[in-house]
Amino acid sequence: MIHWLQHTTGGLLTLAAVSIAVLLVLIIKLKLEPFIALIVVGLLTALAAGLPVGTIVGSAQKSADSLLEKGFGGILGHITAIIGLGTILGSILERSGGAKVLTGALLRSFGEKRAPLAMGVAGFIFGIPVFFDIGIFVLAPLVYVAAKQGGRSLVLYAMPLIAGLSITHAFLPPHPGPVAAAGLLHVELGWIILMGLACGVPAFLVGGVLYATWIGKRIDVGVPEEMVFAEEEGEREENPPSLALVGSIIAVPLVLILAGTFGSIWLPKGSALAGVAAFIGTPAVALTVAVLLASWLLGLRRGLTGKDLNELAAKSLRPVAMILLVVGAGAFFGGVLSATGIGKAVADSLHDAGLPVIIAAYVISCGMRIAQGSATVAIVTTSTILGPAVAQLGYSQIQLALLVMAISAGSIIASHVNDGGFWIVSRYFNLSVPQTIKSWTALETVLSVSGFAVSALLMAVV
Repeated sequence: MIHWLQHTTGGLLTLAAVSIAVLLVLIIKLKLEPFIALIVVGLLTALAAGLPVGTIVGSAQKSADSLLEKGFGGILGHITAIIGLGTILGSILERSGGAKVLTGALLRSFGEKRAPLAMGVAGFIFGIPVFFDIGIFVLAPLVYVAAKQGGRSLVLYAMPLIAGLSITHAFLPPHPGPVAAAGLLHVELGWIILMGLACGVPAFLVGGVLYATWIGKRIDVGVPEEMVFAEEEGEREENPPSLALVGSIIAVPLVLILAGTFGSIWLPKGSALAGVAAFIGTPAVALTVAVLLASWLLGLRRGLTGKDLNELAAKSLRPVAMILLVVGAGAFFGGVLSATGIGKAVADSLHDAGLPVIIAAYVISCGMRIAQGSATVAIVTTSTILGPAVAQLGYSQIQLALLVMAISAGSIIASHVNDGGFWIVSRYFNLSVPQTIKSWTALETVLSVSGFAVSALLMAVV
């Protein structure tokens, strides 16, 4: 029995299935923190597969080469600076009033009749540097005012906004899900940005424009007076930053990362210009440049002190710790799957079954999302499971990026009561649970299916 479990394809696949089942039980039933559950399951899987203890955790004298430390250290060394800098950049943009400037300019440009579309574009743009829930907290009051002025259902204005925020959260750096997947599957972030836009924009148009407009006309929800009053009577920024400045700061890291990616392709190898492009296009460097610009142009020049910026950074980074721990534990679990041969067994089984990897990636991610609620956990776990198998396939960078998009698309499907985002949307937009399911849950499913369809179509032609 032990030999079958540790050395045959059927046994390894059984071990993988049991590991994932135990992981879900620990997270869903026992409410264990995902990063602890991943460590526990990783250790148990490694022991069940017969890996030596020294390989798993090292020894008292030396543990640097152990799966545990290499799993955590390898991925966190790649993504920690990116996620941390992106979080700080978003907090400075929020504090400066950049969100209101951006949304106000879009509302004026699109006009009252197209105000819902303006809110969606605002969510998409502002969602690039800002976490999903923060985006709702900052932009929700503007949705209240727009809906009150337009005299139409709050749903018509809210759904496009959160569609934009959801797409950027799942598909684009510096958000933790796509950044972690890029690290686990060894994809350059430049390709993630390009494919994220290629898959995310069509999904946003289908879900955030077409479906959101359709459902917004069928669910009539008024704006509570106290919400509008709080926004109209609250503090207003006396000297808001310009739209051009806000847009430029958001664009800086994306442009620099893309320059580094394509500079490595188009510029002569070993040339000084190629070296410059590689340096400024390194994601951590690109985001550092953007944070320094934002600190100066949106912070110090506008009256904030160095102490204010430090406190702002410290506050914004607190929620990031758990995300990093989940990603690190996921990488350890992935290292175990690779070392045990489970990854190769999964790859061989997919090949024998004729099931395209991109479909398997989407289905697994959907299952993880529906089961435990977190998009980031779904992306990390799915990338972890498939990482060793994908390494056997010789995919190009663009194919790997599209695989990440399929995983990301699966991670946002069918948000329901086990997802914190479900309750944030319900609370902030005055929706009952049935209304939230008809609007938000259905919207997330439309975004997911649309994003996956585009990624699968592109995968078929590249």
